[in-house]
Amino acid sequence: MSEKVAPPPAKVDAELLRIAFILVLGTFMATVDATIVSVGIDTLSAEFGASVTEIQWVSTAYLLAVVAAVPASGWLAGRFGGRRTWLAAVGVFLLGSALCALAWSATSLIVFRVIQGLGGGMLPATGQALLARIAGRERTGRVISVVSVVPLLSPVLGPLVGGSILGVSSWPWLFLVNLPIGAAAMLLARRYVPEVPPSPRRTAFDLRGAVLLSPGLAVLVYGLTEVAHGRTLPAALGVTAGLAMLVAFTVHGLRTSRTPLVDPRLFTRPPFGAAALALLVLGASVFGTMFLLPLYFQTGRGLSAWEAGLLLAPQGLGAAAGSVLVNRTIDKVAPRTLVVSGIALIIVGTVPFTQLGHEPPDIVIAAALTVRGVGMAMIGAPVMNIVYSRIEPEHLPRASGALNLLNTVGGSLGTAVLAVVLQNRLSARDADVSWAFGDTFWWVLGFCLFAAAGATRLPRTRARKP
Repeated sequence: MSEKVAPPPAKVDAELLRIAFILVLGTFMATVDATIVSVGIDTLSAEFGASVTEIQWVSTAYLLAVVAAVPASGWLAGRFGGRRTWLAAVGVFLLGSALCALAWSATSLIVFRVIQGLGGGMLPATGQALLARIAGRERTGRVISVVSVVPLLSPVLGPLVGGSILGVSSWPWLFLVNLPIGAAAMLLARRYVPEVPPSPRRTAFDLRGAVLLSPGLAVLVYGLTEVAHGRTLPAALGVTAGLAMLVAFTVHGLRTSRTPLVDPRLFTRPPFGAAALALLVLGASVFGTMFLLPLYFQTGRGLSAWEAGLLLAPQGLGAAAGSVLVNRTIDKVAPRTLVVSGIALIIVGTVPFTQLGHEPPDIVIAAALTVRGVGMAMIGAPVMNIVYSRIEPEHLPRASGALNLLNTVGGSLGTAVLAVVLQNRLSARDADVSWAFGDTFWWVLGFCLFAAAGATRLPRTRARKP
């Protein structure tokens, strides 16, 4: 039986695109900043006289703060309104950026990165929920397909931007570059982004859930990071404590009479469960690959950060092309078809990286990254559209927070797992770097196959027009 298709899409006008552009500036700052500092680790280590292990917490602290902030974003947007919450998040992010530029030691920089991460963690989820609320169900798919390309481009643009800044200026500009972008976003949002009223259902903040979920995720990621560094006791304590807190949160979410921070029951309701799995694995694949490849290019091939960024650029071009494709087809093609096709392209684009031991030429790597970029663009927007078009407007902030949390957690957990695998393969391969990286990419391929199995449970058609 042939798959049913949706009726002609609602028109996305210039005003809505302008709002989308403004809100995506916040997402751009937050996601690029997660990777822009990676190329400056050596510079920061020399500046503050810290070891690489110590200065690595500049990146890890930001990531943990993002993971901690995402779950609360839904409640804040529902309680105070989407635009107000988004503007506050931009303000916190800019405050953290300015403080980071003024840091006088590695410890102070790590603390200020936490402040920056708390603001950055709320921006993508709050912006997407606000945009979906303004667009309405019939236009959500097409407008989300435009803005969802930004998180895919950010891991590619971050190293390029960071390398360019350090080539012409000092390290504080890794953070100061956010200030003009954020200021422009706030001014434009106050003028052009309409106010969306808070949810009419005023729910109390789930304090117990917040104490269990956000710290539990952060501790789990910390434990996995310690595994990658070979520190057994902190790793065991972190993983055990993190998993215990997440189990306790799940039990609390199922039993509480109040609205939980993230409702565990959401994941048992189609299509949310399958959509969540797809985004979780997408995050692991995207951020995991962006962790492995720059490291391989610089350690295995001896490239500079700038050269590694250039070699990664085809993935960004592929993501942009895929976004255009999705924008034109998201309201015409069954969502499951788009997502499964996207995962298939990622699988095809990942296979060459399992053969890094044979040192494939740059043209093969560029082609594989382009294919992966197209595939990644075909997953995020359709998955979010599936959920956003089937949920009541007042529930959008919490649903958006849950989806972004899964994508972030997938990225952080996937990166941590792949770091452990890579360290193991480097030891097993007697420091044969290329083959060790190739072995690790078989795990990335496994993530993709797992996601493909889950994606087959996505619906064949869009939600009917209300």
